Amino acid sequence: MDEAAGARPVRARVAVSAEEKALIERCKRGDLAAFNDLVRKYEKQVYNFAYRLTGNYDDANDVAQDAFLRVFNAIGSFRGDASFSTWLFRITTNVFLDERKRAKAHPQASLDEYLELGESSVTRQIEDPSPTPEAVLEESERAQLLSNAVRDLPEYQRAMVTLYHGQQKSYEEIAEIMDLPIGTVKSRLNRARLALKEKLSGLRELFNP
Repeated sequence: MDEAAGARPVRARVAVSAEEKALIERCKRGDLAAFNDLVRKYEKQVYNFAYRLTGNYDDANDVAQDAFLRVFNAIGSFRGDASFSTWLFRITTNVFLDERKRAKAHPQASLDEYLELGESSVTRQIEDPSPTPEAVLEESERAQLLSNAVRDLPEYQRAMVTLYHGQQKSYEEIAEIMDLPIGTVKSRLNRARLALKEKLSGLRELFNP
């Protein structure tokens, strides 16, 4: 598969901003107000990511809460080599994977993107301002079929697909989050796309009307 097709350029590593660094330093000194500020800044991103991974509101809430608890306990070890959001997403991903190993939950993954089988990429849905009931039903069916396909992926592949297509993370960011070489991230993402393509191969007309 052509790596360049539909791929975003790899972004350079983003350093922690001076303002955020000061906030983190206050957290390291045990400033609860500063930590609450960090939570407020990132809670929506973390919850949305957790929901995309789990597909369940309650499970997503548990993952998000556990992630912030781990951040609180480990923030003293944050060195600022990568962006704080990258470190936070790494922790959230690890919480999800740990929960899956422990509980073997039954997620109902929900993504607001659908796979374009011809280009092996995920494209954000474009809402029709006045959709017909048939269009609404068809779109719902596409979303559910993709949800089922993503849900059936191995946890690591699901996390990578969600980070790249759902959270718009670059290959480099995913490599940092998953603690993997960029080449491994690219190859595993390609395998995940091929797996989704195969799962949805009998539904080509539905995904390419």
